[in-house]
Formats: sequence, structure tokens, C-alpha cells
Amino acid sequence: MSREKLRQLGIDLPLFPTTSVGSFPKPDYLVKARADFARRKITRAELDEKARQATRFWVEKQEELGVDVLVDGEMYRGDMVAYFAEHLRGFEEGGLVRSYGNRYYHKPIITGEVGWESPITVEWWRYAQALTRRPVKGMLTGPYTVMDWSFNEFYPSRRDTCLALAREIRREVEALLQAGAKIVQIDEPAASVRPEELAVAIEALHVVTDGLPAYFITHICYGAFEFIYPGMLNMPVDNFDLELSNSGLDMLALFRQHRFTKDLSFGVVDVHSHVVEEQAVVEQRLRQALEVLPKENIWVDPDCGLKTRTVEEAIAKMKTLVSAAKAMRN
Repeated sequence: MSREKLRQLGIDLPLFPTTSVGSFPKPDYLVKARADFARRKITRAELDEKARQATRFWVEKQEELGVDVLVDGEMYRGDMVAYFAEHLRGFEEGGLVRSYGNRYYHKPIITGEVGWESPITVEWWRYAQALTRRPVKGMLTGPYTVMDWSFNEFYPSRRDTCLALAREIRREVEALLQAGAKIVQIDEPAASVRPEELAVAIEALHVVTDGLPAYFITHICYGAFEFIYPGMLNMPVDNFDLELSNSGLDMLALFRQHRFTKDLSFGVVDVHSHVVEEQAVVEQRLRQALEVLPKENIWVDPDCGLKTRTVEEAIAKMKTLVSAAKAMRN
């Protein structure tokens, strides 16, 4: 059904279509530019030009590697929640908190009614899409994750906060679709944090996606999936993008117990390892996927965003997974 939906949207993909989760590492010149901007040494226009240069680099690199569904690489943003909080009404910047490893972000504080005022990602999507004839995914952080990774000082409950955010994030999805996007990924890495709130995450995604003509993907990673599966299949998306390699493909056991009913972007390389997997290893992981999933439902990508790797490591990992996918088609 999902492949037919893509065809109806004018997108015809091969078996085992390749993509990435969203983020790529920022080249050194962009890292420097972001630091210079923070110190007010350069203007916003100068920073944006460096971000466009880096976006162009990653779009061209994905085309060179033969990736089927591209991303803009998220060169224009830092943290996946703080970036959207900066562009929505009702937020203030909080203090630094540790997210993972030695990475920190300013945890947003919701101090008033949240509101979408103008497109947040659309111009970056347009810029990336203009560089290629291949489809580029729209990339957003979902309402449940924005809610869970923010402090709330305004709404009476977590559900109220989440649904308010969902209504505003839907407006960004609508703006992306109006610009021409046909595949939209809504990242919800927090969805597995509180299994008792899975129904809230599902309700919010309905608010975001219902009735909209797009192929929707949600990315969920590094969670206790045994507590939300198979219930998470009720999320109104066409494709789940899941981390599998870092955890030794353990989710396949869950799929044997209860059939996976959606498309799956299957994480075949571990983004938290410096080791570049051999092609044979990736092919073997895909063969294991075929034991529980129809070949028509499998996409091929990394476990998560590649922003924590070096540029060279990210390219090498993408090259391996593309080569493995092409080999599997034969």
C-alpha cells in the first residue's frame, strides 16, 4: 500500500530505497562560522551562506553516492528541539542541559501560548530540492518530543502542551506540502520514553498528519520498544525509521511475535561507532530483516543522524549502505 501511495505522489523508488535519517556532520568551515556568529563576528547572512554551501555539499555528495531519497543535512540547525522552539511563539531559552555524550542544548521553556508565525524549514527544503531531481524529505521534530524535551510553565497538562504543539507543527507540514514536498519525516525520539503516554503521542501525530497528501515517516530511536510495540503501529505514518544495528537487531524478535505492518527504514549502520561496517555485514543485516519483513517494505538507512561522525566517516557509512542495497536488489 505504501509503495502505491508513493507512486500516486509521483515517486517511483527501487527495492530497498536508500536514505538517511536527517543530520550530517557540519564541515569545519560551518562549525567555525556558527562559533563566529555566536560571538557576533559575522552576520546572519554570512552564516546562512556557509550553511547553504554545506547543504549544497551534502546534496551533491548524496547524489554522487546514489542515495534515492535525500535530506538537506540540517546544516542550518543545532539541536532538533531548540531550533524549532526558537522559531515558534511562546518559548524562551532555558539553561544548558546534557543530551548525550558531551553534547548540550538550551532546554526551551514554554511560557505562553505556542504559535507558528511563518515557515521554519521551507526555504531550506526548497534550496535543497532545487539542487536535485531526486525527492528530498521535509524534516521536522514532532510535537511529543518538543513537549517532552521542554519545560512547560503555561499549559495545564502534558497532553494539552503536546496537542497545542501538534496544531502548530501541522501548519509547518502544510507549508512544506504547499512548497512541493511529498515525503515528510516527523522525528519522535521521545515516543518510547513514557509508554503510558504513547496514546498522547499517537493523538498528536493524528493532529499533525490527518488528511494531508504526503508519505509520512517517523523516526524513533534508542528506546525500550518492548513497552510500546505493537501499540506504536497505530501512529498515523507510512514508515517507521528505527535504530536496529546498535542494539544487535533485537527488535526483529518483536516483529516475529507481532507482525510489523508498515514500511521500515531499517538502520543498517551504527552511527555511534567510528567503525565503518563492511558491505557484507550490512547485507547480512538486510537478509535478517527479510526473515520477518516483505522486501517491498524495507528502506535502508543509518540507525540515526550521522552528525556525530566525521565527514569522512559519514560518507563511508553511506557508501557502504548504498552498495549493500544495490547488491540486494540483484
